[in-house]
Amino acid sequence: MILIKSIILCIIGVSGGFIIGGGVFAFITMLGVFPRLADRTNTANNIKLYETAIIWGGCIGNLIIVFDYKIFLGIPILLLFGLFSGIFVGCLAMTIAEALKVIPIFVDRIKLKYGLSLIILAIAIGKGLGTLYQFW
Repeated sequence: MILIKSIILCIIGVSGGFIIGGGVFAFITMLGVFPRLADRTNTANNIKLYETAIIWGGCIGNLIIVFDYKIFLGIPILLLFGLFSGIFVGCLAMTIAEALKVIPIFVDRIKLKYGLSLIILAIAIGKGLGTLYQFW
């Protein structure tokens, strides 16, 4: 009975992981971060390399997190990882900022006259509290 419960729990956990991972990659793809980068850097002919790097990075990152590997490759590799992570987060933030141009159109469509500042404040407070909860 315990074995069956463990197997079912494993199936549910792996399925949830696949769904969340697929959602994250779909979100990044929907934002168009990588095609935009390839276009701006004139490296559109290397898009297969970008896709392969994304897949391998996601898989290896998941393995490191799930199995709690302790990796120390030295300060230069850590600095390089930090640089690339910062570039990625910056590009992701810029594409999300472009997607936020949708908010004024949405406000016009639903004819919202009052309370937009309260909605934005509620979103910011929720994000802040969620982050504090996650780190504590």
